[in-house]
Order: sequence, then C-alpha cells, then structure tokens
Amino acid sequence: MISYKDAGVDIDAGNSFVENIKPLVKSTAVPGVLGGIGSFAGAFELPSGYKEPVLLAATDGVGTKLKLAIQSGIHHTVGIDLVAMCVNDLICNFGTPSFFLDYYATGKLEVDVATNVVAGIAEGCRQSECALIGGETAEMPGMYNAKDYDLAGFAVGVAEKSEMDRVSLVEAGDKLVALPSSGLHSNGFSLARKVLFEKMQMQFDDEFEGKPLIETLLEPTRIYVKTFKTFKDKITALAHITGGGIVENLPRVLPEGLYAQVQKSSVKTLPIFELLGKHVEEEEMFRAFNMGVGMVLVVKPHNLDAVLEGIDDAYLIGEIKQGEKKAILV
Repeated sequence: MISYKDAGVDIDAGNSFVENIKPLVKSTAVPGVLGGIGSFAGAFELPSGYKEPVLLAATDGVGTKLKLAIQSGIHHTVGIDLVAMCVNDLICNFGTPSFFLDYYATGKLEVDVATNVVAGIAEGCRQSECALIGGETAEMPGMYNAKDYDLAGFAVGVAEKSEMDRVSLVEAGDKLVALPSSGLHSNGFSLARKVLFEKMQMQFDDEFEGKPLIETLLEPTRIYVKTFKTFKDKITALAHITGGGIVENLPRVLPEGLYAQVQKSSVKTLPIFELLGKHVEEEEMFRAFNMGVGMVLVVKPHNLDAVLEGIDDAYLIGEIKQGEKKAILV
C-alpha cells in the first residue's frame, strides 16, 4: 500500500509546523482578533470609531529575493518583506492594517525553514501592529524543486471612506518628502542578481560595506505603518516606491494637470545602488529600483516643518507643479 508520505507529502511534518508557529501567531494578536489558529478561517472584529468604515485589501509576494534566501539558507527576514510589501500599499490608501494571511508553498515541507519564514512574518506583523490570523501551507512535490518555496501575503485594513481619496487633495506647491528605504526592499532582484552574480561574479560572502553582501541584499523591507499612524494628519498622500521606481509610482497619487518634479541630486542613494549602477544605465536604475527612497509623502507647505522635524530621516526631494501628469527627475 502507498501512503501520502510515500507520495511526498508528510502530514506529521505539517502538524509539527503548526505547533511551532502557534506562539508566533499569538505574539501578533491585537484587539479585534477572535479565536485562535486551527479553525477553518481567521476572524477579526471590525474596529469601532469609524463613521463609514471601508475594508481595504492588498496582496503581494517577495519575488526573486526568495531565491537568495533559499540559496543562502537565510530564511528569517523574507517574511518581514512579505508583510511590508502589503501593508505599505494599504497605508497609501489611508488604510490602517488590521490582519494578515500568508500562503507558503513548497515541494517538501522543511519544518525549521518554514518556521523561520513565519517567524519573519510574525515580526512584520508586530512592526505593522496587525495580527497574523491565518494562512495556508501547501506541500506540492513535483510542482517545486528541492528546497524551493514561494510566498504570498494578504493584508486587510480599514479606512474612513471620506479619507480615501487622496489624489483630489494634491495641489501645485505641495512638497515631496522622501522616507529612506532599507535597501532594495523586494523589487529589482532579477536585475540585481544578473549584475552581481553573473556580470560581476560576486559571491554571497564577499565583503560589502563592512558585512557579507548577502546581508545587504536580504535586508528586510522597511515598514512605514507606525510613521503613517503618527503623522497621518500631516500627510496629504503617500506613494509606495516599488517596481517601476519613483518615476512610475509617484504619478499614481497625482490628479490630471499636475506633475511631480524630483531633484535627482537630493535623492540619498544607498551604496548598493551605486554598485549596481556601474553596469546599469541611470534611467534604467530609476525604473527598476527604489534608489534609496521607500516611500514618498506629499505634504502641504504648512505641514512640511512638522514632518521633517518629526520623522528623523525624512528629507525634501521635490515639489508638485502644474503640467502634464507624470514624475520627472531633474
């Protein structure tokens, strides 16, 4: 007789994994969580205090950054990336993250690896002040090779309906404030891998800025939720700088008839981008990478000082002007 384990799926390993992550899930609990792990669905009570609450949802993955985590055996940070990519999108619609779900798919469930990944997800949820209320682990031999795994995340939050339309509030004269990224975040890794490991023949343990290169590459995506919550009343709009860079993400918060002018010389480019820029044209760099800017805030002139003084590493990079809707670097 053939068992499920003979076919490549280990039910006992799955049960062991669930036991491992129960305390991790519990560590993310926030007011609103109903029940615990193990039911068929996660439950979250709609928060009070909203006049017209609207549910917002965002989903994302980590892209080929996962390849580096798998190859290096460093698995505890990509879960932070997963949460970050979702919740950083939510706040751009003035949504406060409430809860998170994850999907982990692999060819063979390695309990320790999966536990490390979920530990990162839990850390991302704690940084975002949202709860991890459920997820799915799929063991699919034949679909994934050897130690490969894939991740998807789903964040749900709540916004006041009257606060969601940020685009209509943006005006000529508004200022553009950059919040630094922590590195590549979770975009452009296919290009970065090609440049660093194929073109430049670098290795994971090559020293870069005083530490192994792989540590810089796997630096987790910065989460901006707490900053958003603190300065919400001073922010007109937010643009999460992901795939497409500043030039493609900033226009998403602009109305027709206005453009965003960014001073290229003001952008505080991180050393990793300077390294990559030796083999990639500048225009392509600004389209593929965040270039050191993880989030751009649109701020009214009368709120500028409060934002710059209140957020330690925030800095001015440009202004909104009248003209064809786009973002330009000057």
